[in-house]
Amino acid sequence: MADVAVLSVASEVFPFVKTGGLADVAAALPAALAREGVAMRTLVPGYPAVIDAMPHAQAVHAFPDLYGGPARLLAGHASGLDLLAIDAPHLYARPGNPYLGPDGRDWPDNALRFAALGACATAIGRGEVAGYTPDIVHAHDWQAGLAIALLHYGPVPRPRTVMTIHNMAFQGLFPAHLMGTLGLPPHAFGIDGVEYHGTISFLKAGIALADRITTVSPAYAAEIRTPEFGMGFDGLLRHRADVLSGIVNGIDDAVWNPTTDRHLAARFDIRHRTNRARNKTALQVRLGLAVNSDVPLFGVISRLTWQKGMDLVEAALPAILERKAQFALLGSGDTWLEQRFAAVAAAHRGQVAAVIGYDEDLAHLMQGGIDALLVPSRFEPCGLTQLCALRYGAIPIVNHVGGLADTVIDANEMALAAGVGTGILFAPATSERLMLAIRRALELWRHPGLWHRVQSRAMATDVGWTLPARKYAALYRELVAASPA
Repeated sequence: MADVAVLSVASEVFPFVKTGGLADVAAALPAALAREGVAMRTLVPGYPAVIDAMPHAQAVHAFPDLYGGPARLLAGHASGLDLLAIDAPHLYARPGNPYLGPDGRDWPDNALRFAALGACATAIGRGEVAGYTPDIVHAHDWQAGLAIALLHYGPVPRPRTVMTIHNMAFQGLFPAHLMGTLGLPPHAFGIDGVEYHGTISFLKAGIALADRITTVSPAYAAEIRTPEFGMGFDGLLRHRADVLSGIVNGIDDAVWNPTTDRHLAARFDIRHRTNRARNKTALQVRLGLAVNSDVPLFGVISRLTWQKGMDLVEAALPAILERKAQFALLGSGDTWLEQRFAAVAAAHRGQVAAVIGYDEDLAHLMQGGIDALLVPSRFEPCGLTQLCALRYGAIPIVNHVGGLADTVIDANEMALAAGVGTGILFAPATSERLMLAIRRALELWRHPGLWHRVQSRAMATDVGWTLPARKYAALYRELVAASPA
C-alpha cells in the first residue's frame, strides 16, 4: 500500500514522445517507486501520440481557457503508466518534435505550451482534480519549472515540491512582458524569483523556489555549483546547496535486458557471453561492415552535438582506422557532423558505417554487438547510453565528467589488479585524450582474458532503478514528514 503520492510533471515520456534521457526516466521511475511504497502519476502534455495511446481515458477536469483555448485533463493508463494528459489541441496537436516546429526552431508559443503544463500541475497539486491530491509535485527540467513557481506564489498550504535538473544547458528563457500572461505576480520578477538577466527563466523558477533540488548524479550536483558547468546558475546553486543532491539515474532493466531483448539476433548473459558474438556478426551484416569477429568494433549512439563531444570522435577516427578496427554510428544532430560522418563512412566502406537518425531496434542491436561505446561528452548530467553499454557488455569509453564518472570505473592497471574496472575514462575532453583512450582499449583487446574480465564486471554492474528509487522515496518521505509548506 502506497503511503506517499507523487505527481511527476514531465514534457516527454517513453514510448509516446522522446528526445532524450528525460523520457526514459519519466517512464521507468514510477514502477521502481511502486516497489518502495510510492504511488506516482505522470502529468504529460497531450501530444498526438499520447492522446492516441489513451483511447479509453476519462476527462477528470476542464479548463475553460488554458492559455488560448479550452482544455481537458484526461486520466488513463498506457504502457504501464498512470497518466494524466493535457488535452489542449491548440497547444499540443502538432506533429514531430515536441519543442521544435518544421523549420527546426522553437515553437513561438513554447512559453504558453509549457506554462500550461505548470498550470495543470498546480491545479492538481491544489486538489482541484476530484479524488486526487498529491503529497509531492516533482517537476522535471525547465518545461515543468513554472509549476514550482505557481505553487510557491499561490495559496497555502500546498504540496511539497521537488525540481530535478536533467540538463542545465536548457533554461526556458522567455520575455519579461509575459509575466501576467503566465499567471505570475509582479513580485516574482526578481533575483529571488523567476527573473534571469531581464528574462523569465522557467529553470530558475524551479531552482530558486523548489523545496528540494535534485540532479541526476552526485558528480553533476557538484559540477553545476562551479562556473564551468553551472551555465550561469552556479551562484544560485551554491546558495541552495543545502537542498541540492544528486541521485544517479537507472535504466529500465526490463527493456534493456540482453537475456530477453527481442531486438537482438542472439540473447545472452554473463554465463552465456559467447552468444554475444552473433550480435556483432548481425550488426556487421546490417551495416555493411566486413564480417570479422577478430577486429574490435567501436560504436556511438548519440545526439551529434558539441556537448556530446562528437567533434572529438570525428577528429579521433584515425586512431580507429589506422589500427584496422571498425566504427559504427547511430545518431542525428548538427548538420555538419551528420555530413562529416556520412562522408567518412562513404570513404571507408566496410570499416565505417553511419546511420543518421534514430532507430530503437538498431540501438539495442548496437549495444549487444559493438565491443566498445564512445561517450566523450564535454558535460553529462548522468547519461543512459553508458548504463546500457555496461548491461550489454560493450566497454564504455567515457570522459571523466558528471554521471559518466559516477557510473564507470576506469580499468587502469591498479583497477585491473584489484578486479574492479568496468570501462575506460579519460580527461580532459580533447581529441588527443580520446585517441589515447581508444588506444588503451585496443591494447586491452589484445589480451582477451583481461577484456572478458572487464566485460563481465561491466555486465554485473547494477544499473537498474532499485537504488535510485530507494533514494527518491527517502527524499519524498523526508519532505512529507516536514512541516506543511
